[in-house]
Amino acid sequence: MKKLENKVVFITGGNSGIGKACAIEAAKEGAKVVVADLPTANHDETMSEIGALGVESSFVPVDVSDVESVKQAIDTTVQKFGRLDVALNNAGIGGPYSGIHDMDEKVWEKIISINLNGQFYCIKYELQQFLKQGGGVIVNMSSLAGLKAEHGLAPYTASKHGVLGLTKNIAVQYADKNIRANAICPYYIDTPLLSVIPDEIRQLWIEGTPAKRLGKADEVAKSFIFFASDDSTYCNGTHLAIDGGAIA
Repeated sequence: MKKLENKVVFITGGNSGIGKACAIEAAKEGAKVVVADLPTANHDETMSEIGALGVESSFVPVDVSDVESVKQAIDTTVQKFGRLDVALNNAGIGGPYSGIHDMDEKVWEKIISINLNGQFYCIKYELQQFLKQGGGVIVNMSSLAGLKAEHGLAPYTASKHGVLGLTKNIAVQYADKNIRANAICPYYIDTPLLSVIPDEIRQLWIEGTPAKRLGKADEVAKSFIFFASDDSTYCNGTHLAIDGGAIA
């Protein structure tokens, strides 16, 4: 039996990069996959790839920084599939390098609104559904920046530390409700998000990683399947670094 057979899996930021890799991997494991992403996202290719795997799937528009949009996306998912079993809160953005003393407040507010507030909005309504149906699994996408400082990226670092705090609180408050939550902390992963990074910067990242390469999206997706499935039933409130040894 496949690890997510007939489970309903909801993935924000599921149309590209890590989110897309997780959606495809979930489909391979038999899940009914809901790809949630911005209303402007061109999702035809993603949904075609998932559909080719022979599972039910759906695209749901969502802007995670808008609480009503999040609520609607989760409501739509439950209306279509009848329940929600696994949620991957993956949507997020980076930001420009800056000192804290001269940072544009709007940059701070935008990153926090998507990376941290957006996670909270998703978690809130996912938990409401899980409590109604008697349980569920949350996987939150943090970052290696949730475990250490990233020079010049204070709002990103703060947001990803916050994600780990939310993850721990879910575990402590809802474990007795058959709800568990864990987080994934990737380092630099070779996705379209990094395509705008100059080659010299990418090379510095590679040289600073013991594995001497960037990570792959499907390597992160494998860790998602572990946390989403019954392989990790006694894991709760913890995190997994996918970093080629960088944190060591």
